[in-house]
Amino acid sequence: MAATQLKQIDATTWEIPKQGAMRVPGRIIADQRLLPKIQSDKAADQVANVACLPGIVRYALAMPDAHWGYGFPIGGVAATNPDEDGVVSPGGVGYDINCGVRLVRTRIPAADIADRIRGVVAGLFRDVPCGIGSSGAIPTLNDRALDAVLERGARWAVEQGFGTPADLDVTEENGCMVGADASAVSERAKSRGKDQLGTLGSGNHFLELGAVERVYDERAARAYGLDEGTLTLMIHSGSRGLGYQVCDDSLQGMVQAAARYRIHLPDRQLCCAPVHSRAGRDYLAAMAAAANYAWANRQVIMHLVRESLQASLGVSPRDLGAGLVYDVCHNIAKFEMHEVDGVDRRLCVHRKGATRAFPGSRAEVPAAYREVGQPVLVPGDMGTASYVFAGTERALAETFGSCCHGAGRALSRKAARKATKSEALFRELEERQIVLMARNAQAVCEESPEAYKDIDAVADVVEQAGIGRRVVRIRPLGVVKG
Repeated sequence: MAATQLKQIDATTWEIPKQGAMRVPGRIIADQRLLPKIQSDKAADQVANVACLPGIVRYALAMPDAHWGYGFPIGGVAATNPDEDGVVSPGGVGYDINCGVRLVRTRIPAADIADRIRGVVAGLFRDVPCGIGSSGAIPTLNDRALDAVLERGARWAVEQGFGTPADLDVTEENGCMVGADASAVSERAKSRGKDQLGTLGSGNHFLELGAVERVYDERAARAYGLDEGTLTLMIHSGSRGLGYQVCDDSLQGMVQAAARYRIHLPDRQLCCAPVHSRAGRDYLAAMAAAANYAWANRQVIMHLVRESLQASLGVSPRDLGAGLVYDVCHNIAKFEMHEVDGVDRRLCVHRKGATRAFPGSRAEVPAAYREVGQPVLVPGDMGTASYVFAGTERALAETFGSCCHGAGRALSRKAARKATKSEALFRELEERQIVLMARNAQAVCEESPEAYKDIDAVADVVEQAGIGRRVVRIRPLGVVKG
């Protein structure tokens, strides 16, 4: 379905009117700078297609970083009502189930270690396995241990000594989704996950050392423990090969289920099944297990990062003060309560390349952040900056409590490889005083700054639309990639 019409609602909201097979309108959160790209790569057409899903409520949404993806646009949000034949669609979650970001704060003034950044990055590059097929962070898991990871998530990692219970308090869902069932995960998927726990992976995944460059909201920054000038570390990774396989395993069954339930699909990539159907329940159980694997993965990586920083800087755990600010997932389908037409309803909320952004009024927000709202982590490209926002009541009302998950691609991976030479990229970052270390120098060209939209433009839209409140801006100092 072509989204040929766009109606401007306000400076940052554009509506695709309900037409054809659309059950609800589509909405795009963008401004005049970002909208043309969202339209040109057909992400807007995908929003219109998502609006055709059975049981969808209110709107199909695209965040400011939206771009073309599998089925849903990346940066897409949709909520379905299970009690009104609402469906779950793997295309609304993506292949990298619970790809997400966690932000670690420290007590270290970044200026004090400016001449040691290269050594610190080298330590991270050595101590955290990264790249396609990487393994070896912890011993290969046996069947029983892997099943425990799939059903207990980050809690399993903490029980094994990889972190503390305090880390779970500031992890979305406390690092474990209810309803996960290891038996719903195929043996092929499990075999891919046995030796990849505690590994970074490749593509857009990264470790990034940064410095808090600017504080916008002192009260929220104080609650998050983010002081101007201090060293931070961001971890971006997901469920690795296991999650990819869970998605792949589900697709054929979902195509068959859509046919069985006579669901018209404007795009085969939107294959889906009713939430309450056997196919829907099986997918949700396997997806939750993969999400738990991702939380355990990031928890183990954070433990490796803490140890690496202590060794590189020669400081004690107390002096380092490496505490988790928050961990958010980007690719997930979750049951949440939201008000629809004045009535609270339990919805299946798909966030594909989008981040939860709840205000402090929600019980899901950690107690320490109730006065200011949930931290919303929005990484930019490795050459510019990242932002921390706080969730807002407006996001809850307008976007099912959702915000963007990053800057969003401006170039496809293929186009970025053509446009960028690895030698020039490393030189450009050096000139910006950013240390980059990568397993695959050619592949890292896909992640060049030019491949992404302007993170400051995206941040402006987030704040103007009211779906996030700027708290701090973080400047990159060093990056590790696969």
